[in-house]
Amino acid sequence: YQRRVHGDCVVHYPELRSTDQMSINRNINKKRKFVADGVFYAELNDFLRRELAEDGYSGLEVRVTPQRTEIIIRATRTKEVLGEKGQRIRELTSVVQKRFNFPESGVELYAERVQNRGLSAIAQAESLRYKLMGGLAVRRACYGVLRFVMDNSAKGCEIIVSGKLRAQRAKSMKFKDGYMIKSGHPAQMFVDTATRHVYLRQGVLGIKVSIMLPYDPSGKTGPSVPQPDHVIIPNPKD
Repeated sequence: YQRRVHGDCVVHYPELRSTDQMSINRNINKKRKFVADGVFYAELNDFLRRELAEDGYSGLEVRVTPQRTEIIIRATRTKEVLGEKGQRIRELTSVVQKRFNFPESGVELYAERVQNRGLSAIAQAESLRYKLMGGLAVRRACYGVLRFVMDNSAKGCEIIVSGKLRAQRAKSMKFKDGYMIKSGHPAQMFVDTATRHVYLRQGVLGIKVSIMLPYDPSGKTGPSVPQPDHVIIPNPKD
């Protein structure tokens, strides 16, 4: 299986795969396949983000097998995603099946609870968005999110809010704490980033949340590969 990342989506699929299950048996253009896959993941992610915003939606994972396509929705409140007796997840499955022309029983949706929502940039960006929409002061809301993230064993956090914050003139405010890397391949592995827009009466505010994840050998709360500049000095032998 190959592993590709499309925005918030982590996708696992074999070498020859297309959005349409029928095309597994067809030899289609590789460029068209990747473009079609990218459009499929982007549209699906956007739909679920809008639909499950209040339920702590934190991205999805797509696994494709010859029998069916499995879509795993990561959220902080899985009970609300599933609905009463699984009604809501069945409705979402039906919508996805009809929109993307999957055959009967060709797609299955699952809900997975986020282990630590303090280390999920998407969950924290949504939380900050609802605080600002509720009328909380920008500085107070950002410092609250910053403290919560750092209390959940993050190595660093950065929040940028830009737009018409108080006066008519637009400006940008940046809140930082801890350690944050900006360049190179480790930045792609260790930094989780999310962007959201807040539609207020005076205009639109932009929110960008970046969280520096800790090193975790098990790979649950952070990357299982240590940073390349991390040096371990062993104790001298007797």
